[in-house]
Amino acid sequence: MQLQHTPMAHAIMACAASLPLAAHAQTDPQTLAPVIVSATPFAASEDAQILTPAKILAGSELRDKLGATLGDTLSRELGVSASAFGAGASRPIIRGFEGPRVKILQNGMSVSDVSSLSNDHAVAADFATARQIEILRGPAALLYGSGAIGGLVNVVNERIPTQLLPKATGEAELRASSADRGKAMSLAVDGSAGKTGLHLDAQARDTGDYRIPGLAAPADQNSASGRLPNSFTNQHSLGVGISHVDDWGHIGASAGMLDDRYGIPTDERAFIDLQKSRYDVDGLLRNPLPGLASLKLKLGYTDYRHTEKAQDGTPAADFLNRVLETRFEATHLPLAGWRGNFGLQTEHSNYAALAADTGRPDTVPKTRSSFLAAFLVEERDFGPLRASAGLRLESVRRAPDTPSGLARRSFDLASWSLGGLWQFMPGYSAGATWSLAQRAPSTEELYSNGPHESTATFDVGNASLAKETSRNLEISLQKTAGLVRWKANLFQNAVDNFVYGRMPGVSVDENGAPDPAGEFTQRFWSQGDATVHGAEAEVSYNLRGQGWSVRGFADTSRGRLKGAGNLPLQPATRFGVDVGYRQGAWRSGLSLLHAQRQDRLAAFETTPTAGYTQVDANLAWTQRHGGYRVTWFALVRNLLDEDIRVSTAVLKDRAPLAGRNLVLGMRVNF
Repeated sequence: MQLQHTPMAHAIMACAASLPLAAHAQTDPQTLAPVIVSATPFAASEDAQILTPAKILAGSELRDKLGATLGDTLSRELGVSASAFGAGASRPIIRGFEGPRVKILQNGMSVSDVSSLSNDHAVAADFATARQIEILRGPAALLYGSGAIGGLVNVVNERIPTQLLPKATGEAELRASSADRGKAMSLAVDGSAGKTGLHLDAQARDTGDYRIPGLAAPADQNSASGRLPNSFTNQHSLGVGISHVDDWGHIGASAGMLDDRYGIPTDERAFIDLQKSRYDVDGLLRNPLPGLASLKLKLGYTDYRHTEKAQDGTPAADFLNRVLETRFEATHLPLAGWRGNFGLQTEHSNYAALAADTGRPDTVPKTRSSFLAAFLVEERDFGPLRASAGLRLESVRRAPDTPSGLARRSFDLASWSLGGLWQFMPGYSAGATWSLAQRAPSTEELYSNGPHESTATFDVGNASLAKETSRNLEISLQKTAGLVRWKANLFQNAVDNFVYGRMPGVSVDENGAPDPAGEFTQRFWSQGDATVHGAEAEVSYNLRGQGWSVRGFADTSRGRLKGAGNLPLQPATRFGVDVGYRQGAWRSGLSLLHAQRQDRLAAFETTPTAGYTQVDANLAWTQRHGGYRVTWFALVRNLLDEDIRVSTAVLKDRAPLAGRNLVLGMRVNF
């Protein structure tokens, strides 16, 4: 594990060399400071989110859990699992919902990639330099779009400064990993000049094929062993931001680029080249008009492209997505005791999946989509009872190019939520929410008609699909004060016209013609009524204080299609425990996650997923000198070197997760 000599590496090592070998005992303020969920309407703290159950990863907890993908980073959180398509592509799955039903945001705006369309598509978010990552699993998530039936994840990197700092602050990190011979570097710096705020962030990661404990395919003795072929990754990003900050608010802009190249660990050994450019504008006016506390404006433009390439580098398909998104949000002053937000959101996109050699729409035709949405959320206290209500109205239009001969579709959507939180004694709360959410079928679900190389499927859309309607009930109970805290949630989602990929098991050639030796399997986008229900519970002791800390949790969910058995790719029932110890400059932890056997299979799934136990450990020591804080850390993932295959992975039978992995690194905060 030898780190490359780069300017970033030399800068970090120079900072570290100037520090003494001994350090004063120092509590990590990042783990003790209160954290705020920026994606909620009222920017409340994590403990106040019973109506929209939330988790915030920040500080040392986020750095300890940081993985190669967003899904891997969040996969051990309550109610959250992940898809897995090798080391390059893994998306969060929330309460059994995946793809277009889980919305991914960056700084409150859509990432505007195509990761929701297929498991082999990476999430194009710059999470390696994130200040915090927020998970919402409730009604307020619907304020960001009808695609958030399952919930949302918001990656916050504060690329556009909103406050002026007296001096430059930042964080730089180097890490190396053994299982994939990986090297990673990241840097984020904020500063100001007069009333101008400045930001810079950058990251780079390079990994080889990762080590696996046994055979890639247990049923095939001829399959790869030792390392998983074509599981490499290579990613780098750069972002800059500038803003003018004054007493009246702020106005700023940012630009970012992301390049990502990663392998698909199938027999074809294809790989994906991804490029994304992102431009944002963010403004805030304080007290702009009588009756308004603030007015926010956000504007984002994304130019996204990825090319799926054969093993020899020959391009097979181009996926293109250009998106312009705007969001206006106003916070009004209390009115008859009610406080709340209202606003408008628009999005215009041009999406296509084209044959790389001819430019023909062999997979998905060029399609222009747009939506216009209005939203409102209100909250009021009635003594110990807090009431919450939200409404979102949305109009969605999808227009494929005329030569395709496919029909244009329009969908009018309405989503709402009602909830109540009762603090029946100090530190104890009970809550219930009832919500309805609607989702328009995606472009790929409507108009696909061609081969998808990386998933080895021949996708056939259905232009007559109806909108999904999900009715959701949730009951929650929690204790939010004291050293011992806990929470428990019960939920049920009844979804009319649930869209899913039906695979009758027919092999076809690249033109869709039946062929027993064909390399593609037919997948038809179909609809049926579905129900997803489950439960979550978590109890903790002293999570953010000095000394010992303990966390135990369990989650389970089950999804069924009416008259057609189980939903595909459902998560296993899990339980786990985390034990930590923090004293002065030292911090350590040990976590155990056990997933039970998952044999509740969809009609076309053939292989149950064996249970597994994953053990991780971490150890960190912090030095402090002047304005610098240096943390040396070691992480061990999959300490028992288990052959781990997750039920939510399309490639579970041929691509296990990585074996034992030692990660060593150094982080400098200033």
